[in-house]
Amino acid sequence: MIQIGDQSYALNDPAVLLVLGGAVLAALFLILLVVAVRAAGRTARVAEPLAQQIGMLGQRVESLSQGQQQLAGGLTHVSEAQAASQANMLQLMERRLGQVSEKMNENLQGSARRTAQSLGELQQRLQAIDKAQENITKLSGDVLSLQDILSNKQTRGAFGEIQLRDIVGKALPSDSYQWQATLSNGKRADCLIYLPNPPGPIVIDSKFPLEAYEALVNAETQEQLNRANTMMRQAVRAHIKAISEKYILDGETADGALMFLPSEAVYAELHARFPELVREGFAARVWIVSPTTCMATLNTMRAILKDARMREQAGAIRRELGLLFADVERLGARVENLDRHFGQAAKDISEIKISADKAGRRARRLDNFDFEELAPEPEDAPVLRLEHPKGG
Repeated sequence: MIQIGDQSYALNDPAVLLVLGGAVLAALFLILLVVAVRAAGRTARVAEPLAQQIGMLGQRVESLSQGQQQLAGGLTHVSEAQAASQANMLQLMERRLGQVSEKMNENLQGSARRTAQSLGELQQRLQAIDKAQENITKLSGDVLSLQDILSNKQTRGAFGEIQLRDIVGKALPSDSYQWQATLSNGKRADCLIYLPNPPGPIVIDSKFPLEAYEALVNAETQEQLNRANTMMRQAVRAHIKAISEKYILDGETADGALMFLPSEAVYAELHARFPELVREGFAARVWIVSPTTCMATLNTMRAILKDARMREQAGAIRRELGLLFADVERLGARVENLDRHFGQAAKDISEIKISADKAGRRARRLDNFDFEELAPEPEDAPVLRLEHPKGG
């Protein structure tokens, strides 16, 4: 590397090598010139060719000098072009870097915004999950409380009765049923619905065999399953028999009763695994109902009650219709009389107008001293006679 002023040139550059070669040739020329001058004194004959050679060498040196100048100018032009190209390249790189930096900033801002939005949504979802977890925890506590309630036979009956109260209260009018009604045999029915005869009042019992059902659901081995099936059959059969004996009374209640199961799962399990128990209930006139089927049954009962009440009120309705017909006949007669009175009044008003016209003409003649006889009144126009009121 050669440093000339502010410019740097590499030794392997061809232009630099050319310049260096010219310089070496110039140095050799000077050396030969010195040698020739020294030898000039020896022989004149040798000096003349040497002078010619020196002249030729001078021309060559001059040519080399011109070439060196041209090479220097070319190097200067090349360096200037290279500097301009580097400046342009630097500006282009700075512009590209600026664009890339701006694009990266925009991307980073967009990514930061999206990240913040995603974090916000994630925070909301985490809050929703926390709330759901709290609800699940609360629900778990409620389930445990429900299990505690249903594990006790007395509270289980109260739970079934509460659910039955809600269903019956929504389906039937309040005067069509009674809670804890005492029958003639001393037994108390959970709910007694007063249906008309036939079929008569019908009882709904709200107890259900939960222990056997829990054993059936929790059975893990075939032996436990068989034992749970046996328990379920025994419990349901005993309950059907108890309802049939306590709540189906000839001449007092309907020829059947309802066994209310406050769980659709128990109802479905009973129909799926123990259809013979359902048939035994039919045979004993005990109808097993779930909350859904109980609501449908009560809606049918409501239609029966409505029809019975309409039949009870049929006589009163016919009596009221007769009175209404008599009132309509009297109204027609009175309208006819009123129409006749209106016709007579219109005729009287017309006759009054005729008499008033005659009186007006007679008054005008008197005012004009015209005592000619007025034209006689038509025969078909009777004279209106004015009577003085008595005592007037």
